[in-house]
Amino acid sequence: MRRHTLFKILLSLIPMVFFLGQGRGLWTLPWVERLEHLVYDLRLQLTLPGGRDPRVVIIDVDEASLRAEGQWPWPRERLARLVERLFDDYHLTLLGFDMVFAEPDSAQGSRLAQRLPVPAGGAPDWLLTFDPDRRFAEALRNRPVVLGYYFNSVASPAGSTGVLPLPAPVLPAPEIPEIPLITAQGFGANLALLAEAAPSAGFFNSQTLDRDGVFRRVPLLTQYHGGLYEQLALAMVRRLFGEDHLDLVIGAGYPGGVGHESGSNQHLEAIRVGGLTLPVDDLGVAWVPYRGPQGSFPYVPAAAVLAGQVDPAVLDGAIGLIGSTAPGLLDLRTTPMQASYPGVEVHANLIAGMLDQRLPYRPAYFEGIEGVQLVLLSAVGLWLVRLSPGAALLVTLAILLFWVAGNFWLWHSHGLVVPVVSALLLTLSLYLLQTSYSLLIQDRRERQITRLFGQYVPPTLVTEMSERPGGSFALEGESREMTVLFADLQDFTTLSEGLSPRQLSRLMHDFLNPMTAVIQTHRGTIDKYIGDAIMAFWGAPLADPEHPRHALQAALGMVAQLQALAPEFAARGLPVLKMRIGINTGLVRVGNMGSDFRMSYTVLGDVVNLASRLESAAKIYGAPILIGRATRDQVPDCLCRELDDLGVKGRAEPVRVFEPLGFEQNLALSEELEQHRQALVPYRQGDWVAALAAFSALATRYPQQSVYTLFLNRISSLQTLPPGHWDGVFRLDAK
Repeated sequence: MRRHTLFKILLSLIPMVFFLGQGRGLWTLPWVERLEHLVYDLRLQLTLPGGRDPRVVIIDVDEASLRAEGQWPWPRERLARLVERLFDDYHLTLLGFDMVFAEPDSAQGSRLAQRLPVPAGGAPDWLLTFDPDRRFAEALRNRPVVLGYYFNSVASPAGSTGVLPLPAPVLPAPEIPEIPLITAQGFGANLALLAEAAPSAGFFNSQTLDRDGVFRRVPLLTQYHGGLYEQLALAMVRRLFGEDHLDLVIGAGYPGGVGHESGSNQHLEAIRVGGLTLPVDDLGVAWVPYRGPQGSFPYVPAAAVLAGQVDPAVLDGAIGLIGSTAPGLLDLRTTPMQASYPGVEVHANLIAGMLDQRLPYRPAYFEGIEGVQLVLLSAVGLWLVRLSPGAALLVTLAILLFWVAGNFWLWHSHGLVVPVVSALLLTLSLYLLQTSYSLLIQDRRERQITRLFGQYVPPTLVTEMSERPGGSFALEGESREMTVLFADLQDFTTLSEGLSPRQLSRLMHDFLNPMTAVIQTHRGTIDKYIGDAIMAFWGAPLADPEHPRHALQAALGMVAQLQALAPEFAARGLPVLKMRIGINTGLVRVGNMGSDFRMSYTVLGDVVNLASRLESAAKIYGAPILIGRATRDQVPDCLCRELDDLGVKGRAEPVRVFEPLGFEQNLALSEELEQHRQALVPYRQGDWVAALAAFSALATRYPQQSVYTLFLNRISSLQTLPPGHWDGVFRLDAK
């Protein structure tokens, strides 16, 4: 047992090392990552705030707007009118562009306008008609507008386009602490004319797309050429609060992500802007706080704004985002909400989440916590090896339920993104490995037990033995109190002489099969068949505290079964079969015994010999079953006829024998048995006159009982030839 426990512990170390390495980032398991993403999406979907947030309105360049105003890109003059409408007519608070204007609208017009002098008071209207980009820039100037641009994660052969926002960046290089952040290799930005007119800008693309292509996280900060640049939603929130800069919350210790790879012990924990604290991970990445599926924010068609057909209440005082849901403009993203989700609404979710300070986050110290929880689960897993399979299952289910509930509570109540898959998989792996090993050992044990005992033991006992992992069923001999039964057909030799070998074989099969079934039904073990005789015992290989009772029940059942077979045997021309059974209880030697050539699982001892003598003596009393006193004393509720004090050959001490009659209480039978017991008193005392009178009365009253005639004949013989010394014991001369 100790060896199996040690092997289970060693087996459990495999998933422990496997998932601890995953948790510490020593290696990456993509399928674990995918499962973690699925769990995150499920948590998110189960706790969506729902409803529509009117604070952020999406000005949608949708299919209807493209049909009304023409294909994209629209002329800059039209975009200028759109901006003017939004601020002058609809009183928008802030406007962001989820798009970039990297190319001039009309190259010829721009070159012409650049040759013309611009008055100090600004470009006149006639000049703006020649330069639509300048017209658009004038519409942006002095208005709360945030332009968009994008970063490239790899350097582009064509180089970068446009001009990054002015002043650039949000934090210059000297003010950036030594922390690991996402770094860009190139960019695509707006025309210098536009960037100068609207210096606020933010990048709208994400370089943290998960492996499955789903937008769950967005970097709020990116480094480029030593400067630090902000994401579109963050830039809009900063502009909304009128902040000139933002503050970084830097922590020490708990390096996560790639922080430890850079050798820095500092990491980013949050961004502060306008009194808001926005939690991010150590790379400056925030989880998108999705409100719900598409449509969680008001949408107004851009064409309707140009036509003045929008309800002013929708846009008045709102934050606007210009973007597109038209499939042809390729701004649809895969998100946890749905497969085709407008990218512009991702920014709307971020803005609303920042304003509500509802950004999910995973603190850097949670990497250490995850390692601790995996170590704790590993310790619990090692404890599971000592439990039974049922108890281990209950403990495993309790751990899984606790971990899932705790994880969900941290998410729902505190917005904490705590990894849970590794912990769950570790727990399941430990349970499954140990259960599988236990099942293999149990299966091996069952096969071994079946091979060793299947010939002797009923299937129910074999199953019971296999379900006792601590039980020892060694074949070496051991002393044990047991009950032994011998059964034999009466006058079988005479019967067999009149049958052919085939008939005799069939008779034995039809007799032994039901007798064996009765014995095994009552938890008996077949020792052997000796011709027509059966030897069986109770109390091994599996201990049976009620072995005397079960043996008696089996014997009574065998007699009843033989009587039930009588009509079938009579129909085949066979005589009525009668059976004698002897039962005795006591200390025996049980085990696998024999020689190098043949072994058998059997019992030996004086108790066994006496059981055999009782079977032979049963014919003297005309009783189908004869039991010894040790058996009788352990089953006091069985009605028994006290027969005699019997002395058997080879045994010095006599044994008192009884005939069991059943377990059903019968008043008349009980009276008869008491009269018989009283009649035995003068018989054992040698008072032949009194004994003769008592047994004569019994024989007269119960003429069907041959045992009383037996005692009358014996008393007559004792009167004729008185014994020299009478001790009340009847001695058998033969075995």
